[in-house]
Amino acid sequence: MLAQREAKLFGKKDVGTEQLLLGLIAEERNGEGFLGSGVTIDRAREALKNLLQESNQTFVTSDKQASEIPFSSGSKRVFEAALEQSKKMGHNYITPEHIALALFTVDDGGATKILDKLGLKTQKLQAESIVRLQGELAKDGRTPPPAMSLPAKSGATAASSSKRPGRKEKGALNDFCVDLTLRASDGKIDPVIGRDSEVQRVVQILARRTKNNPILLGEPGVGKTAIAEGLAIRIASGNVPEFLTGKRVMSLDMGLLLAGAKERGELESRVTSLIEETRKAGNVILLIDEVHTLVGSGSVGGRGGNNGAGLDIANLLKPALARGELQCIGATTLDEHRKHIEKDKALARRFQPVIVNEPSQEDAVKILLGIRDRYEEYHKCRITQEAVDAAVYLSSRYIADRYLPDKAIDLIDEAGSRARIDAFKRRKEERVSILSKTPSEYWQAIRAVQAAQEAAFVPQSALGDSEYLIESAANTLPKAVDIDQESVSLPVNELMEGSVIVGPSEIAAVTSMWSGIPIEQLTSDEQLKLINLEKLLQTRVVGQDDAVNAISRAVRRARVGLKDPSRPIAAMLFCGPTGVGKTELTKALAQHFFGAEDAMIRLDMSEYMERHTVSKLIGSPPGYVGYGEGGTLTEAVRKRPFTVILLDEIEKAHPDIFNMLLQIFEDGRLTDSQGRVVSFRNSLLIMTSNVGSSAIARGGSGKIGFSFAEGGDEDYTNLKGLVMDELKNFFRPELLNRIDEVVVFRSLEKAQVRAIVDMMLAETKERLAKRGINLEVSEAAVKLVCDEGYDKAYGARPLRRAVTRIIEDAVSESLLSSHYSEGDTALLDLDASGNPVVVQHSKPDRCDHGLCVQVRAPVSVASS
Repeated sequence: MLAQREAKLFGKKDVGTEQLLLGLIAEERNGEGFLGSGVTIDRAREALKNLLQESNQTFVTSDKQASEIPFSSGSKRVFEAALEQSKKMGHNYITPEHIALALFTVDDGGATKILDKLGLKTQKLQAESIVRLQGELAKDGRTPPPAMSLPAKSGATAASSSKRPGRKEKGALNDFCVDLTLRASDGKIDPVIGRDSEVQRVVQILARRTKNNPILLGEPGVGKTAIAEGLAIRIASGNVPEFLTGKRVMSLDMGLLLAGAKERGELESRVTSLIEETRKAGNVILLIDEVHTLVGSGSVGGRGGNNGAGLDIANLLKPALARGELQCIGATTLDEHRKHIEKDKALARRFQPVIVNEPSQEDAVKILLGIRDRYEEYHKCRITQEAVDAAVYLSSRYIADRYLPDKAIDLIDEAGSRARIDAFKRRKEERVSILSKTPSEYWQAIRAVQAAQEAAFVPQSALGDSEYLIESAANTLPKAVDIDQESVSLPVNELMEGSVIVGPSEIAAVTSMWSGIPIEQLTSDEQLKLINLEKLLQTRVVGQDDAVNAISRAVRRARVGLKDPSRPIAAMLFCGPTGVGKTELTKALAQHFFGAEDAMIRLDMSEYMERHTVSKLIGSPPGYVGYGEGGTLTEAVRKRPFTVILLDEIEKAHPDIFNMLLQIFEDGRLTDSQGRVVSFRNSLLIMTSNVGSSAIARGGSGKIGFSFAEGGDEDYTNLKGLVMDELKNFFRPELLNRIDEVVVFRSLEKAQVRAIVDMMLAETKERLAKRGINLEVSEAAVKLVCDEGYDKAYGARPLRRAVTRIIEDAVSESLLSSHYSEGDTALLDLDASGNPVVVQHSKPDRCDHGLCVQVRAPVSVASS
C-alpha cells in the first residue's frame, strides 16, 4: 500500500494518519492533484518534512519491507469510518474518496497539520469527494441518498469556494465547450459561402417542438462544421428568426471531456453537469462534432462497444434529448453514421438528418474567393484569381480520394506557405549578395528600380533620396529585371517589398508533389524528351515502329492535357508472337517517361486463372483471409497513381477479371473491397497477349513463314485484320470496344537481329566494366550468335540464350582460369574449329589486331 511506503520512507514504526494522507495524495495521478487541489505528493512530503524539522524530529528510512509495517490505531479507526461511509451511501466497495471523508472526520490531528501547512481547507476536500461519489451513483443510474449531501459546516465554505479561481468553478460549459457565437462576434470564424439552403434546413429543424436536433451528414471535408459555424455567424449578426435571438452555439470538445477522467464516475459526473448547466442556461445549442464518438465513450466494456457495466455518454444524453431539455447539432460522416448511430435506434430517431453534399466546382471557387483574404493576410502574399481556379480544377481532377472544398483550400494554404518560404530564401540570398556588389552595380540596380517605377506609373518624387534607392534596389533587383504583368499592377509598397504572389504554377507544383503526377509546366528538357520519345524507346525495342508510335502519341496527349479526363491515359492491347518486345516496350516506357522501371505495376495474369484469385486484385471480401489488407492492383495504384500498368498474358486470366477491366477502361475508376474508390485516370494500361500469333505465323496466303514485314502498309493492315478476327473469337465485344488501340507486333527479321545482339552484348560489357575489365567481341563471334540465336517463331529469347552460351560462358571460364587485373581486356574470337575462345590482353589495350571490334552502343533499327 502507498501509505506503508510513505511510513518506510519516513522511518515510522507504524502507519499513522499522516502517512495515510500521503498515500491518498500519491494515489491521485491526474494533473489536478489531490482532490482537485493541485497538491502533489512531492509538496506533501516537503510539508511533512518541515513539520518534523519544526518539532526537532529526525527520520531515517526504515530497513523493513513496506508491507511489514502495521497500521496505527488511528488509521484503523479511519478504515472503520470509511466502511460506515460506504454503507450509508449505498456502495458495496470502498474508494479513496470514502477513506478521505473518513480521514477528515476522525483524524487524530496528524493529517490536519499537513493540510494546514499546505493551505488546504477540509470542507473543500470533503465537497470534492462527495461530488465524485455522486458521479459513481449517476453512472449506475441511481439517485444520491441524503447521506451524500454536503455537511452543514461546509455550507459557508461552499459559497466561498465558488470564488476560487480554477477550471471547475467556471462550469462544465466553459470547461469543455467553445462559444462559436462569441468567436463569430470577434470575427474569428471564416465566412460561410454557398450553404444557405443547408443552414436554412438546420434553422427549420431547430424551430420544431420535438426532435429538434439536426445532424449534418456528409463526406469528410465538404463543410459540415462550417454550416454550424454559419449558423453562429447569423446569430451573432442578428440574421435569424426571433426564437434563435440570444442563443449561443457551443461546440463540445470531446477530447477535453474525456481527458483526465480516470476515476470511476468522473466522466459521468462531467456529462451530467454539462446537461444540467445547458438546461439551466436555456439558450445553448450544443454542437457535437464527430457525434458518433458518443456511442461507447465511457463504457467500462471499452470505447468501441456498449458491453460494459457502465453507461456511455450517448445513453446519458438520450433522456435530456427526449424531454427537449438539451438541443444539439450533430455532425458526422455517412459511414460513421451507418456504423454507430443507425444501430442505436433510440438515438437515431432523436436526430433529424441534413445531407451535406460536395459543392460543385463553381461553388467551390466562390468559397475560396470568400476566404482568400484570410490566407493572404496569414501568408503575407497575394493569391490570384487564376490560382483559385487552378486549385479547384486540379484538386478535382488529380486528388480523387478527398472532397471539395477542403482539398482546394489545403492546396491554397500549402501553396501560400511554399511561396512565402521561397521568397524568404530569395530575399536572404539577395541580401548576402549585396556585400559583393561594386558601386557601379549599385547604380545599375537603382536605374532598374527607376525603370520599374516608371512602368508602374509611380512619380519620381515618391522614390525619396539616394540612400532609400540603394536599399530598395538591393531588395528588389531580381524582380526589377524580369517583372510580370501582375506585379506591374501592384501598389508601390508591395512592389518595393517584393510582394509574394501565388499563381497557377505554385498550385500545380503542390498538386504534383501530393499526387506524384507531373502537372506543372513542361520544361525544355521534358519537351525534348516527349518530342523524341519514339527514338528513346527504339533504343531498346527494335523493329516495332507501329507500337512505339502508338504509345508515344498516347503519352503526349496525356501530358499536354488533351486526353479525356474521365478515362485512363490509354488502354492498349499488344498482340504478337513471343519474344518480339511486347513486355520490353512497356519497361522502356516506364524507364524513359515514368522515371524508372520500378514505376511499372506488372501483373502476371497466369496467377489469376482461378475464380477465387480474382479478389486478390481488389482485396478479399469480409470474412476471408486478407480482408483489410487491400488489393494487389488497387493498393499499388492508390500509392502511385501516375504509372503504367502491365497485364501480362491477359488471355490467361479468369473471365471475371474482364468485368473489372470494363469499368477501368470506361470510367477510369474501381472500388476496392473496403469501399474506397481508386482512380486509374492517370495510369496507362497495357495488356499483352499471344492471341493472333498463329495468324502472324501463317500469313495472308496460309503458308507457314510468310512475312508481312517484307510487305508494305497494306500487308500490315491485312495482318491486323487477321489478328482482330482471332481476338473477336476469344474476347467479348464490350471489352474490345473499350480498348483504345490494338497494336500488332511484327515478327523479327534477320536484319534486325544484329541490333538486338549489340544491346545484349552492351549489357554484358557493362557488367564486366563494374569489375574493371573491358570486353571485345570479333565480328565472327557476333555472326555466330546471330546465326545460332535467330528463330523467327520464338523472337529474341533464343538470342539471349545464344549470348549466354557462346559469349558469357566462354568469358566466365577465362576469368576463372586466368588472372585478370583492372583495366585488362578480354578478346572473344573463334578458333579454327569455330568454337569461341577468349584471349587476355593486359593494359594498355591493343586494338590493332584487326580481328575484332569493340562492342558499341545499340542504335535504332527501323523495320524494313
